[in-house]
Order: sequence, then C-alpha cells, then structure tokens
Amino acid sequence: MRILILGAGGIGGYLGARLHDAGGDVTFLVRPPRARQLRDDGLRISSPLGDTCLRPKVVVAGDLGGSYDAVVVACKSYDLPAAMDALAPAIGPRTALIPLLNGVAHLDALDARFGREAVHGGLAHMAITLLPDGTIQHLNNINRFTLGSRDADGSEALATLAATLADTSVEFSLSQDIEQEMWEKFVFLTTLAAATCLMRASIGDIVRSGGGERLISGLLSECERVATANRHPPAAGRLAEYRQLLSDPDSTLTASMLRDVERGGATEAEHVIGDMVRRARAASIPASLLAIAYVHMQAYELRRARTAD
Repeated sequence: MRILILGAGGIGGYLGARLHDAGGDVTFLVRPPRARQLRDDGLRISSPLGDTCLRPKVVVAGDLGGSYDAVVVACKSYDLPAAMDALAPAIGPRTALIPLLNGVAHLDALDARFGREAVHGGLAHMAITLLPDGTIQHLNNINRFTLGSRDADGSEALATLAATLADTSVEFSLSQDIEQEMWEKFVFLTTLAAATCLMRASIGDIVRSGGGERLISGLLSECERVATANRHPPAAGRLAEYRQLLSDPDSTLTASMLRDVERGGATEAEHVIGDMVRRARAASIPASLLAIAYVHMQAYELRRARTAD
C-alpha cells in the first residue's frame, strides 16, 4: 500500500522509518527545508531499540501525485490548518486518514474537512525529540502505537496498514475503542502538561514539594470529570495507573510541552490544556486549577510572541 506521512519530525519520522524498514512504501510530505535535509543527509534514527538511516521518498506541498491508501498526520496541532491544505490532494475516496496528534480537538477539524468516515484515530506513546542536525532521537525503550477505526465497519486500508505495522519493530495494537483510548491519554497528558509547565519541574520534584501531590491530584480529578461529562470516563484501572505515575517522588517525568517552553518554542497548550478548559466550561464543571495552568501558558505564548517581534 502507498503510505503518506505528513511530517518527518519525532513521531512521523520514527514511524515512517520503521514502516520503511519493514518494506512499506512510505513517502514523507514535509516543508522545503526538511525536504532538503532529508535528501542531503537521509532520515536518521538513534534509538535504544536500533539505529537506522534511510534515503526516504520526499514531497513538498503542491507536488503530491494522486491519492494514497493511508495518510498519517504527525504534525503539531498548531500546524494542522496548513497541514490539511497540504495533504488534501492525497485524500481519495478510500484513503484512511490517521492523525497522531495530542488531544482530541483535531478530530472535529479533520471531520469537517474530509468527512468523518475518512478520519480514524491514533495514539503514539514514546519519548522522542528532533535534534538540531535532523536526527530523531528516541529517549527510552517505549515505542507503542495504537490505531483504530471510529466506526464499527472499520476500513480496509486501516486493516492493511495494521498488518504492515505488525511486521515492524514497534509495539502496535489495533484498538476496538480508539476514541476512549484517546480521551484517556488526553486526561493524562493534560494533567502532566498542566502540572509540569505550571511548576517548571518534573513530577518527582513537584511531588516532593509542599502541596505538590495535592496539586497534581486536583488537576487529574478535574480532567477526569471533564472526560466523564464528554461520555468518555477513564477506566478505574487506567486512573489508578495515572495516579501511581503522577505521585512518584523519584519520577523525572515531564511533558514535552515543558521541553518546548524551556527552549522558547511554540506549544500545544491551546490544543491540550485550553481544549480541556473549554470543555469544562461548556459542561459547567469547576476547573480552577486547569484554568490557572491555561492562563500561565497563554501568558507564556503572549510574551514569546512579543519578544519575537
């Protein structure tokens, strides 16, 4: 099958490289500077699970030649409007469109543009970063991807992609309720991002501070109530797992959003924390801790924009 991956940053580049190594027909849709870098230096993965380097097929916006069987969207949420314009020529009547963005707000935007029947669900669980020289650095042994249809009938293209993924080195699963799994990750990620960005610290450092564990627990409870109001209450076992991860005094865990802040970059705060706050307000759910974290991130973005001028 023909697979197009929009984005060759951390997640998209890693997944595409593993698919390519398994014999997949993979093309990357990227911006011109990244296209030049990939053509000159190749796509390089540094990972505890095995390094790889390949010369990928690369296209830029405007150069797509017909539709693809599967399109994986692996950009940042703030790039989604431009990404949808760029990938539109690749979407045919049978294309499976699989976003790997954080949160859930992107589903509404993609549904409106391409139709709900084309848009599936996906999750990436891994710590990864793009180094200045273009190398994709995998930071630990976790490389788990979950895909799933949002409709009971499924998709032939999605099933074919799943079979290809089963032959790769990634840990892959095909979900029977992908939107529920996306919401559960949304709850965890929002809690993690809100806490670590607000405090500019790891989970362990926050937990060891006075009142830190109570702060994290409060954020998690607010997110849980919002998810429940949106008909996706997190499973009890999953919540217990989250509470354990978020109360470990020895944890070095931080959100990638904090790493974006520390390097002075743009963040997905609107798509993650902001979306959770808006959903809380729509459901009349008190969420004062989330609101504080959201104001904090808005102030960061405003200051970043002002100082960039």
